[in-house]
Amino acid sequence: MAGGGGRTRCPPGALLGMAAVVAAVGWGARGWGAGEAGAEEQLSIDLIGKNEVYGDTKHEVNVYVKVFTNSPFLVCMDLALSQEKIIDPKYLWIGPDGRDLEGQRYMNVTETGKLMVMGFRESMSGAYICTLSHKIIETTTQEETEIVEAYKFMVYAYREADHAYQVFVRFTTMHCKLRTNGLFFETLKKILNSTIAHLTCHITASSYKCHSIRTPKHGLQHELFVNFQVDPFAPGWEEVCHKFPYDCEDVTNTRAQQATERIGKFFHQLRYVLEHEAEAVPTIRYVENSFSVIPIDSCRPGFGKSHHTHQNCASCCVVCGPGTYSPNNEVTCWTCARPRARTYGAKSC
Repeated sequence: MAGGGGRTRCPPGALLGMAAVVAAVGWGARGWGAGEAGAEEQLSIDLIGKNEVYGDTKHEVNVYVKVFTNSPFLVCMDLALSQEKIIDPKYLWIGPDGRDLEGQRYMNVTETGKLMVMGFRESMSGAYICTLSHKIIETTTQEETEIVEAYKFMVYAYREADHAYQVFVRFTTMHCKLRTNGLFFETLKKILNSTIAHLTCHITASSYKCHSIRTPKHGLQHELFVNFQVDPFAPGWEEVCHKFPYDCEDVTNTRAQQATERIGKFFHQLRYVLEHEAEAVPTIRYVENSFSVIPIDSCRPGFGKSHHTHQNCASCCVVCGPGTYSPNNEVTCWTCARPRARTYGAKSC
């Protein structure tokens, strides 16, 4: 949200919705021709509508699935092979625990070798490996040759980041040492909390400082620099989430955005009230267009952000991998001093 109370925008991660993000390294194995990217490049594909991810015999494919949703279909072949006729295909899917996935709960394996993991949880993250065997028959001699190919998919659970907003606003005052400055600040917090209470949001991390400012036109002025966070986790927020357990982050983020926009509207109206409806000139006045907002992201315990490890889901809160953990609502998965955390989504070592 820009200064002056403009509309807040969600980060790119919020646009992912229920779709999966896919990253594969070097798609030149088959069918991508002269566009082979090389071992260090990564490509991402938005699967909205298509809902299929093809394998690659040369490289593992990274797939990110929002928690509680179904994964896209993981296809046990690459795109080029899918356009050919395949004789006597046989598919074997092995999950992160090393067991055959055929017939397992939450696993949908089709007769054409596609796998969908349903109701994805962080514990389902890991390597999904499919082995495809099929025959090639020589047309003249009818000689049969069996071909075996393996495809590896690294599937990670992710959540949307929780959004809070840091708000900055300024007011002019008669002098920095006035007792009324502190009283005004406390009253302002009460009013703002009352304004957003119905959204189960509240004001946190609030503070102010008074500075003396010399201006070319008006000489020496005194201003209160006020800052606070709009936090969506006011008492009762969990009850709201229980109504929408699968999309809790979406609901929480919407409430935080609405609360911040409501506060922006409040300051716009406050300026009008102080200038046009106040019976006497107030000693403390809002500085026009001083309202500005910076979004602050946090992740749920067991999740974190990594621009290096998960470039194609950099705005997501991705499940912490084995040997790492996240005990709080920060955005970092920490490395265990002694790698005892062998599962995904660890909150402690």
